[in-house]
Amino acid sequence: MKRWLAALVLLGAPLLLACETREREMPAATPPPKVTSGLDREPLEPLPETPSFERGAARLGAKLFDDKRLSSDGTIACSSCHDLTKGGDDGRARSVGVGKRTGAINAPSVFNSSLNFVQFWDGRAKTLEEQIDGPITHPSEMGTSWNDVVAKLKRDPDYTNGFAAHYSDGITAANVRASIATFERTLLTHDAPFDRWLRGDKNALSSEQKAGYALFKSVGCVACHQGRNVGGNMFQRFGVLGDYFADRGNVTEADQGRYNVTKDDSDRFVFRVPSLRNVEHTAPYFHDGSAQTLVQAVQTMVKYQLGRNLSDAQIASIVEFLKSLSGKAPHTSLEGT
Repeated sequence: MKRWLAALVLLGAPLLLACETREREMPAATPPPKVTSGLDREPLEPLPETPSFERGAARLGAKLFDDKRLSSDGTIACSSCHDLTKGGDDGRARSVGVGKRTGAINAPSVFNSSLNFVQFWDGRAKTLEEQIDGPITHPSEMGTSWNDVVAKLKRDPDYTNGFAAHYSDGITAANVRASIATFERTLLTHDAPFDRWLRGDKNALSSEQKAGYALFKSVGCVACHQGRNVGGNMFQRFGVLGDYFADRGNVTEADQGRYNVTKDDSDRFVFRVPSLRNVEHTAPYFHDGSAQTLVQAVQTMVKYQLGRNLSDAQIASIVEFLKSLSGKAPHTSLEGT
């Protein structure tokens, strides 16, 4: 924490304003992985290794993640809104749930979500296990109840035997949550070019990507997008140096952000800062899906979060850097016990 705050001082007062992070809600800092390139003072860090996990539980979680029986009408699975063959999201401004109901907010990527300090745009869930309750019971998402989910799963011998082998009390709501969350913690996108560069591969980035990273730091993007997930570790107001919602118009309940959780006026329009990993694959952008391209997203951030004017060439350079944050799709085959 002290390391990147010191860097912000060097970047000037406007950046410090953009970095109001509500320290009272930040999690305890964890030591970054060792960086062998000599770039140990960089504000960004490589992804950590995939944590140890119980393979059988993760295998159950992977099956559940793709099982539409978890929804009330059998049409929606977790993977419907979090497509593991793409960016870990659904490519829509707003997801479509049971009964073809449209949700109120853009689905974030499930990739690397275990590294976020809270879940959901408004941070209302502290853990992946707690997050799973949201889509299961939301009427515009999966629209069901845990009693119904557990009853369906108990009628399936494969699930009955699988849960009995890995959980002493068999199929319960808590064990379903645990197995899905275990699977989700395996979904880290390793081997991004930027991570290889951080670890010492000087040729992993193009000259334009290196220039884009220098801009990313110097103009202030790094104030909110830093650490191992390049974001995901603080709350921030959308519109620090400009009134985004007044300019966009048609303010919705979802736009209220963190306020919907705390009812504190200072949390109005405040959201969990999204991770920028794999961001080139997760359009459209922001909680409202208002930016269709990465160029548009960077332009919006530069205007409303940093209060700056950048040239088209500078924007393009930052976009090239952001593309270097794309890692390999997680290997989701969990054969065996």
